[in-house]
Amino acid sequence: MDAVEWDARYAKGQVWSIEPNRFFAELVDELDVAPGRAIDLACGEGRNAVWLAQRGWQVTGVDFSAVGVARGRAGAEEVGLDLDWVVADLATWPLGDEVWDLVAHVYLHWPTSERELFLRRCAAAVAPGGSLVIVGHDRENIANGHGGPQDPDLLTTPDEQRALFEAVGLEVVRAERVTRAVTLEPGHGVGPGDAWSIVDAIDHVMVARRPR
Repeated sequence: MDAVEWDARYAKGQVWSIEPNRFFAELVDELDVAPGRAIDLACGEGRNAVWLAQRGWQVTGVDFSAVGVARGRAGAEEVGLDLDWVVADLATWPLGDEVWDLVAHVYLHWPTSERELFLRRCAAAVAPGGSLVIVGHDRENIANGHGGPQDPDLLTTPDEQRALFEAVGLEVVRAERVTRAVTLEPGHGVGPGDAWSIVDAIDHVMVARRPR
C-alpha cells in the first residue's frame, strides 16, 4: 500500500489500538537502558512512539501517511507529550549515521530487493550502545500461521536478519519467532461456522545492539 491508500484507510477511523505493540513494549523494557533518542519508523497512528515518549524517550515518528501522523500528533498532545512528527517516505528520508539510541522497526515490510538495503541503513543509524528493535510478520506465517502479507518476498526470518546485522557489526541480542493469538469471527476460522476461533499468527522479534 502507498501513502494515498494508507491515508484513505486511516481516514475511516482508528485502525490500531492505542496501546503499544505487546512484543515491542516487552523488548524495549528488556533493554534496561536510560531513555535517549528514539525513532519510530512507519509510526502510523503513533501508538509505539507515544508509549516511548511516556517513558522518557525523545521520540521522532516518521510515516508517509499524513493522516496517520496527524492522528499520532493529536494523541500525543492530548496527554501533554511533545514528539517530533515527520511525514516522509522512508525509502529516501535520511536516517543518519550512529545517531539514534533506539531504532523501532515494527511491522514494516519491504520487498527483498529494498529490504536488505533499508535494514543496513537502519543498522547504520544506531548509536554506540544503542539498539535496533524489530517486530514483524515472519515468512513461516504464510504456511503455518494466519494473516499478514502472503507474498514471501515481503517477509524475512530471524536467521536472515541475524546474518545481515552481524555482517555490519551489530551484536544480535535476540532473534526468534514468536506466536500471537488471533481471534476470528464466526465463519472465518477453522472450527464450526457459527463459532469463534483462536489461531496463531507467527511473527519474529529481533534486538541488535551496536557495541560502545
